[in-house]
Amino acid sequence: MQKIKLSQVIIVEGKYDKIKLGSVVDAAIICTNGFGIYNDPETVSLIRQYAAASGVIILTDSDSAGLQIRNHIKSIIPQGRIINLYIPEIMGKEKRKSTASREGKLGVEGIDPQLLRELFEKAGLNDENSTDRELLTRNDLYTLGLSGKADSSSLRKKLCKELGLPLNLSAKALLDYLNTAFAKEDAVRIIRRITD
Repeated sequence: MQKIKLSQVIIVEGKYDKIKLGSVVDAAIICTNGFGIYNDPETVSLIRQYAAASGVIILTDSDSAGLQIRNHIKSIIPQGRIINLYIPEIMGKEKRKSTASREGKLGVEGIDPQLLRELFEKAGLNDENSTDRELLTRNDLYTLGLSGKADSSSLRKKLCKELGLPLNLSAKALLDYLNTAFAKEDAVRIIRRITD
């Protein structure tokens, strides 16, 4: 089954949510690490950048903790587009856990992939044109000096500082951001201007 292509970034609570969504969508996905988002200024900065550039989709669990995290994310985004998707309240437990959550509801990781797909489709979230858009690749980052070279880390930091991003973004995280925020030719022009 073909993945749904999205330009927006999806925000989820944990790595297992990210793994589940990765089977359904082709998009950048950020984990809050549960309540870790409260003490993670770099992730907050990245979320703000994405919200301003392309918009974010918040998809947290349907329990009270998920709602609290969702509200916190909304409160830290002063400008930009926020799309709220809500999973249905389904009682049960995730396969990897020995017991159900405190409220007994399935989280994002426990939801059937087809149901997740339907959530995105019903919300009209599917970038039909994104398949036509050329994206930066890891090889492009290498060619541009942002990965695999002695000074790549310092060049990435310089670029991140210029773009207002967290300074310690990995090459992969930077690639995800650039492909979400810019057309390839614009990203290459910005990178060359900053790193030359």
